[in-house]
Amino acid sequence: MGLMPTLYVVATPIGNLEDTTLRAIRVLGEVGLIAAEDTRRTRILLNAHGIKTPLTSYHEHNKIVKLGYLLDCLQTGDVALVSEAGTPGLSDPGYELIVAAAEQGIRVVPIPGPSAVATALSAAALPMGRFTFVGFLPKKKTERVRLLQSIARETGSIMAFESPHRLAASLADILEVLGNRRIAVARELTKVHEEIFRGTVQEALEHFRQPRGEFTLIVAGGGQAESPTPTAAVEDELRSLLKQGVAARAAVAKVSAISGAPRKELYRLCLKLKREEGL
Repeated sequence: MGLMPTLYVVATPIGNLEDTTLRAIRVLGEVGLIAAEDTRRTRILLNAHGIKTPLTSYHEHNKIVKLGYLLDCLQTGDVALVSEAGTPGLSDPGYELIVAAAEQGIRVVPIPGPSAVATALSAAALPMGRFTFVGFLPKKKTERVRLLQSIARETGSIMAFESPHRLAASLADILEVLGNRRIAVARELTKVHEEIFRGTVQEALEHFRQPRGEFTLIVAGGGQAESPTPTAAVEDELRSLLKQGVAARAAVAKVSAISGAPRKELYRLCLKLKREEGL
């Protein structure tokens, strides 16, 4: 595409094929080769947009063997790197190729787009200004607990990926190590069965009895659990719901989800409003 061979790091949909950017479609159609983590999944995307570019597999089990071949390809033409879903290099094998290309002076150009991290965070209703992303939580309990202990004092939100068969064990460890903090659990983002659960870690454990799909967890940071006293706007919203006859439990759940204010504080406010204003 350009005078100098380029490695394009192309973000692809995490579920919904409509989330492909116009720039990604153009680049994938113009490069000489696409290095894909999952060629079957990438082929579905290419077919949807009529792209005929050759594909080669580049995944966890062949990333070392394939590295030299891809660097050779980059001496003569452009290559696009795509992961199974989302932005390459985030919890997938693209990282090694990006580093090797950069070290060899090959131009690396990001083509931004979908990312499970940004997508989950945008709808979590938890503080977004600062967060710690830890990728997939360790499979072994001892290692998982050690990791959670190391980030227990983080004041920003904590983000992690988890599989359905380990979700319950991980939530139980989060409860044990970090306490019953507020959490958002995003399931099957951008797909047909998308769900974003907001509540406490204990409530999430009770909610996901038979978890299915791919999960992204956003846990409130240390110090977020003790949020400041609810604002006047939060109080007005609670008052309005109570006046409409909404039950205290439902009103608290709704206002907590919107504002991020802790339920304990909102229940206290509910009692105060009922006592002082006869709601």
